[in-house]
Amino acid sequence: MYDANDIQKKIMESCSQMEPSVRALITVAEIDGHTVVTAEIPGVEFARRPVYYKGVGRLKGSFIRVGDADEPMSEYEVYSYEAFRKRTRDELRPVEHAKLSLFEHARVQHYLEAVKTERKNLAECCTDPEILELMGVTANEIPTVAGTMVFSPYPQAYYPQLCITAVVVPGVKIGDTGTDNERFIDNERITGPIPEMVDSAVEFVRRNMRVRTIIDDSGKRADKPEYPIKAVREAVLNMLIHRDYSIYTENVPLSIEMYRDRIVFRNPGGLFGAASVELLGKVRPETRNAALANILELLNITENRYSGIPTIYQELSAAGMEKPVFRVLHGEFSVTFYNDIYGSMEDIDRTDLKRAILEYCRTARSRDEIVSFAGMSRYYVMKRFVTPLIEEGKLAMTLPEKPRSHSQRYYTVR
Repeated sequence: MYDANDIQKKIMESCSQMEPSVRALITVAEIDGHTVVTAEIPGVEFARRPVYYKGVGRLKGSFIRVGDADEPMSEYEVYSYEAFRKRTRDELRPVEHAKLSLFEHARVQHYLEAVKTERKNLAECCTDPEILELMGVTANEIPTVAGTMVFSPYPQAYYPQLCITAVVVPGVKIGDTGTDNERFIDNERITGPIPEMVDSAVEFVRRNMRVRTIIDDSGKRADKPEYPIKAVREAVLNMLIHRDYSIYTENVPLSIEMYRDRIVFRNPGGLFGAASVELLGKVRPETRNAALANILELLNITENRYSGIPTIYQELSAAGMEKPVFRVLHGEFSVTFYNDIYGSMEDIDRTDLKRAILEYCRTARSRDEIVSFAGMSRYYVMKRFVTPLIEEGKLAMTLPEKPRSHSQRYYTVR
């Protein structure tokens, strides 16, 4: 039988080889005539992480638990802990080749006026260049990442990947193709300063999402979008404000992916600090890019009151939709909104397919969606059902001037 005291000694020796050192809570018990030694390793406070084996150093000696396995932490994952511990402000990095003279003058003036109105102590004692320096727009008179992302007419001249890639996929996963073998129904790279990227991204989602027509008891018609546009805007703002602007992620764009059953917003950089997915919307975590959030607040782009995620919950709930799903995986944060397309399809009686298509198209649908719903060939469905319904005035096109457009949608006329 192995010596329990020797086991305890070896455990303590292993703990002493970690940095920072850890203290195991060791218990020795007798179970069915056998001596059992257990060691509980309490977690260290977040600011002292990661704990690593001193023998090989921080980068090679840091591991993370993934399922039942221990995987080496990436260089970025190690950096994210250090950035929090050292209070690294990556959005305040100077952009060496950027010029203040190239900033959008009207937006800068609007911002300075807002600062002087809302921060009167600065207005009384500081010049305009000093205000820009103190607020994080410049650093030693050189534009910062935060300043460049808000006030430069084209920040991507310095950081080409600090943009948003937006795609609409015909199916439910990347790689699915439509009936013409197209991989994307719509595909756009959204660039420009943050205020313009917010508007462009919201417009991309707006034009690509389905809209359901609802008739109330009084006969009044109302359109219900697939996703609440206010929730979409908050998700886009969260991506742009809270993404990681460090050198480790500056070559990774944000992304918006629209599938038949969901929309996914992704941004590089996991949750900042000790925040967890379970606490999102319930407590206010530390802000990764405080200067950037402050700039956008003064420009009335965002409230900066940690109301974004609560607003998303409220808007989805009011629309009768599922709660958003938040995920953190390998240094990436994502939020997913699910629609009810499959549930609504299953509820429709297909005995009379013409009538069923009209019911299905109460929400504007693409050709591929109608073909998939009908379960027949594209040629047969379009010739036998869709075209006759259009000729009868019961079905209409969202883009009648472009009947073959990939963005074409068909909706039931009421």
